[in-house]
Amino acid sequence: MSFSILQPGMILFGRGQAAQAAGIAAGFGRRVALVHGRNADRAEWLRQDLLRAGMEVRAISCGQEPTLAMLEAGVQTARGVDLVIALGGGAVIDLGKAVAALVPAPGGAMDHLEVVGKALPLSVPPLPFIALPTTAGTGAEVTKNAVIDVPAHRRKVSLRDDRMIARVAIVDPALTDHAPRAVTLASGLDALVQVVEPWLCTRANAYTDALCLPAMGQGIAALRSLMSGEDPAARDAMAWVSLCGGLALANSGLGAVHGLAGVIGGMTGAAHGAICGALLPHVLRANRAAPRMEAVRDALGSVDALENWIHEAGLPRLSALGLRSEDHEPVARAALSASSMKANPVPLTAGDLVAILRAAG
Repeated sequence: MSFSILQPGMILFGRGQAAQAAGIAAGFGRRVALVHGRNADRAEWLRQDLLRAGMEVRAISCGQEPTLAMLEAGVQTARGVDLVIALGGGAVIDLGKAVAALVPAPGGAMDHLEVVGKALPLSVPPLPFIALPTTAGTGAEVTKNAVIDVPAHRRKVSLRDDRMIARVAIVDPALTDHAPRAVTLASGLDALVQVVEPWLCTRANAYTDALCLPAMGQGIAALRSLMSGEDPAARDAMAWVSLCGGLALANSGLGAVHGLAGVIGGMTGAAHGAICGALLPHVLRANRAAPRMEAVRDALGSVDALENWIHEAGLPRLSALGLRSEDHEPVARAALSASSMKANPVPLTAGDLVAILRAAG
């Protein structure tokens, strides 16, 4: 048995940990780019903390999943800063991570983006990056890639480098309290997928197994609780499951859910977590012969019951998320070349993927 572990140099987990962010940031320099979501008021507490710490703050807004144009604008805003800090959901954290990577880079984003660009390795280390997630879903605070939408190619692709991992990840579940129900459901399903796929995938190892196996049951229980009402203990559990998923995918692999989701997201602009949730039951059926499926069924229950509950809780089907039936074959063909697909536990053909999309539609 052999494997390597890549994770942030420091992970702070627990309620109240966000209060340490400004003090930690000040240790990396005086000029900081603060990436936040659509509503800047939600990041005002952190901006004020940074100012009180004697820092110069430049704000970058991310009101949607980041596009190539948003990334290029963010890099220009951040020229000359010493570090980047991101406070928000997975989209905000991905934009912050990518900005931190490209500010020192001599070339542009297309030199380094996968699939649609040259996929060149970074020639200069990224700026220090600190991540504070406000949703429990993507685990982006502990991963080494940033997903960027390139509308000209109708694809979402990654900027990826081991050095893009955050220097510090601060996972404070209080930042996720009272998130809208639809956001909680979609992001929570993303977190669930990200402990299921690394468990099943061909690159699973002892480290990722230790994270994923207990997290599957914790995740579905916490998400069911949150669909019934606000529950701080369930928020804490989902934040932990999301963190486990991020660490797991960064150190093993994913599968067909994410292979398809990246392509569908680029075509439709739909939320990544919602796409993953809609695909999950149908990919599980396609992977039913995988040798480790029994543990997934033990944790999540029957696939039929899972599918029914997901949609009863309010998750839209793929057609409602904007995927047309005529897009099924192009999506399937494109997904076959996705990096996530390579670790799926069962070989799937384009026809198999079309059947998944049809069933999820």
